[in-house]
Amino acid sequence: MTRWGGKLESEYTHATTTAKLITENISKVIVGKQNSVELATIALMSGGHILVEDVPGVGKTLLAKSLAISSGCSFKRIQFTPDLLPTDVSGVSIYNQKSGDFEFREGPIVSQIVLADEINRATPKTQSAMLEAMEENQVTMEGITRELPKPFMVVATQNPIEYEGTFPLPEAQLDRFLLKVNLGYPDQSEEILILDSQSLGHPIDKIDPVVTPQMVTTMQDTVKRVYVDNLIKEYIVKVVGQTRNMVELNLGSSPRGSIALQRASQALALMRNRDYVLPDDVKQLATSILSHRIIPSPSARMNGMRPYQMIEDLVKSTPIPGENSQNWLRR
Repeated sequence: MTRWGGKLESEYTHATTTAKLITENISKVIVGKQNSVELATIALMSGGHILVEDVPGVGKTLLAKSLAISSGCSFKRIQFTPDLLPTDVSGVSIYNQKSGDFEFREGPIVSQIVLADEINRATPKTQSAMLEAMEENQVTMEGITRELPKPFMVVATQNPIEYEGTFPLPEAQLDRFLLKVNLGYPDQSEEILILDSQSLGHPIDKIDPVVTPQMVTTMQDTVKRVYVDNLIKEYIVKVVGQTRNMVELNLGSSPRGSIALQRASQALALMRNRDYVLPDDVKQLATSILSHRIIPSPSARMNGMRPYQMIEDLVKSTPIPGENSQNWLRR
């Protein structure tokens, strides 16, 4: 059910189809993780970045590669290590003896989809080289600003159980990730399917682009026009605002969390064949959007409270504005 007509209706249908094609293509490679695949697609639709935190071998790199292939986007990988320099990420100017000029050699950050593998292994100085790119889609070297290609997306991975030789991401950088994805181990039947799919080769070698980068940017523009009622905005702000007042938290979410939750909810609505956001869209995405933006207090951590559990409880206890009258649904 939609409120659009004519050209907007056509754009809406086109964007929904684009999202469906990407999701279905990635699912040929990532077995049994439909929710994680949808979250990755939602991040792409929203023009945001993903933090994938999980143990080795569950498909973090595979998710980034299959997303890039499916969307027809250029793909580069940065393997973060302690000796990686900021210029290794953004690029460097090299003196050309023949021409007598400095020539800029772009770094791997200049791509449409960038895999920042084990991002927490690099020093804070190198991690900071990602901040400008992730927030403003540009890099500045030696006073010259260069635009990054569109669409642009960072898929960063980190290992949650290995702390030796790592540098935890600062809050300012965590806040720039639209959402956080946990893949988790497959169950027994899913793992058998993985064995079968890789018996003669890897399934990623068999998938092809199903859309173009231009289709992705068009889809991102369409997401921005998905209707969000004022009562839905009030609900989003109330959920995010409560994280700043909880005694169990040392740090709540910034307004960037509210923006991310609204944009991702618009993308989910579009994925569900709607051009308007429902409260259920906000509820479904709140944990993935907000859990990495909060810091539990020491006492909360000692009591075993986890960020995702705290966000789940917060959403359950927050009443939806206008819930009885259903005034939020104006079509």
